[in-house]
Order: sequence, then C-alpha cells, then structure tokens
Amino acid sequence: MKRIAVVALACSLALPVYAKDLVTVNGQGISQEKFDQFVSLLVTQGAKDSPQLRDQVKQEMINRLVAVQAAKKAGLDKDPAVKQETELASQSILVRALMAKYLKDNPVTEADLQKEYDSIKAEQADHKEYKLRHILVKEEAQAKALIKSIKAKKVTFEAAAKKDSIDTGSGKNGGELGWGPTSNYVPEFAQAVESMKKGDISSEPVKTQFGWHIIQVEDVRPVAFPSFEEAKPQLEEMMRQQALSSYQKGLMKEAKIEDDSAAAK
Repeated sequence: MKRIAVVALACSLALPVYAKDLVTVNGQGISQEKFDQFVSLLVTQGAKDSPQLRDQVKQEMINRLVAVQAAKKAGLDKDPAVKQETELASQSILVRALMAKYLKDNPVTEADLQKEYDSIKAEQADHKEYKLRHILVKEEAQAKALIKSIKAKKVTFEAAAKKDSIDTGSGKNGGELGWGPTSNYVPEFAQAVESMKKGDISSEPVKTQFGWHIIQVEDVRPVAFPSFEEAKPQLEEMMRQQALSSYQKGLMKEAKIEDDSAAAK
C-alpha cells in the first residue's frame, strides 16, 4: 500500500500544472488566477478581503463576462467607435501605470519634504496678515468728509460703516473684514494697506473698481505658518505632481515627433 501511495504521489508531481477555472460561462472559463488578481487589486485599493468580497467579485466577473460575450456576439468589438474607445482606455491605463511606476521608483523622501518646507517657510517669513475694517462709498467727496469726521472723533469708524458703507456685508458689522493677507484684496486696496501701520486710518480715500474706501488697520501679525506635520500631506502631493510634470516634459523632449498635419494642409 505504501509503495502504491508513493508511486501515485510521484505521478501527481510529474503531471503538468494547468490553470484551474473557478467558473465557466458559456464554455469560457474564469480562472482562479484572474479571480485572485481582481481581489488583490481591490484590497490594494482599501477593500477588506472577506468571503463576502470574494462572492461579490465572483458575481461581478460573471456579470462582466456574460455582458462581454453578448457584446462580441453583437459585433460591437469590431465597431470603430468602440475600438477607438477601447484603445483610449488602454492608453489611459498604461499612462497611469507608468506614472505610478515612476513615483514608486523615485519617491518623495522625508528629506525632500523637509527641504521644500524650509524653503517655503523662509519665503513666507516676512509676509504679514492684517485685521481690517473699511467703509465703501460711491463718491470721493463723501469719503473725504467721513475721514475728517472720524479723525475729529465726531463719529466712530464702526458707526460710520454701519450708516454709510455700501458694502452691506461688512457694513452691518462696523466695516469689519477680519484677518487676512493683502492678497485677498484688489491691488489698489492691498497697496494702501501695506503702506499703513497698526492703528492707522486712511488719510486719503482709496479708489478701486468698487468705489472709494476708507481703511482702518486694527492689527498686524506675521502670517501663521503650519507645522511640518500639518503641511506634509499637501506638500507631498504638490511635489509628486511636480515630479510627474518634470518626468513628462523629459519624455516629450526625448521623443522624436514628426508632425505631418501641417504638410497635409
């Protein structure tokens, strides 16, 4: 008996290994290997491997194969529009895979991130943000009269804003604009603010496309810069996109491109 078992085992080891079909649909098999690859793909995308997932994957693969068979039977695989769309989809998948491979082979390192963070932080070191109020009116003469009244303490800035500002959004709050960098505002307004100090009120009204502004700088502070850990996810994505852009430009530069469309016209 032992000799028979050994011979049987030896024979089984000598037999060629064939891919096992998990299920057959109209005579066409879905292999265990392809099934496992589909499951693995979903797991890498965040799904949890489970019997329920495997049941869903199997049913999805069956559904797809039934539909593909019907499409081919209808001759759709030979339709020019379908063939073009299939080719474009294939190209998109290949490009995506190429970009993913490049990022895998050329990862953004912690040192790269820290260097970029330090560089941006240094650039932003002298940037400021301002806590502002403003009053917006249509006429320069009215703006000048309001400045004179405010400086003479005949009316408070807040009261004048509530009464006279045509910017109803800030006007009802006494002209309050809150904290922000000057990049939030149109150039003429921003330049005027940058020339002022904490506590200043416009000595002359500032003209923009919206009308005439009276500006009050309530406070000034350095722009708050996020910590490295806070900035890291956004910084990493930015650097990954920059790397891909540079890689694509390099590919284009190395490619031999002959454009025959101009000659054909």
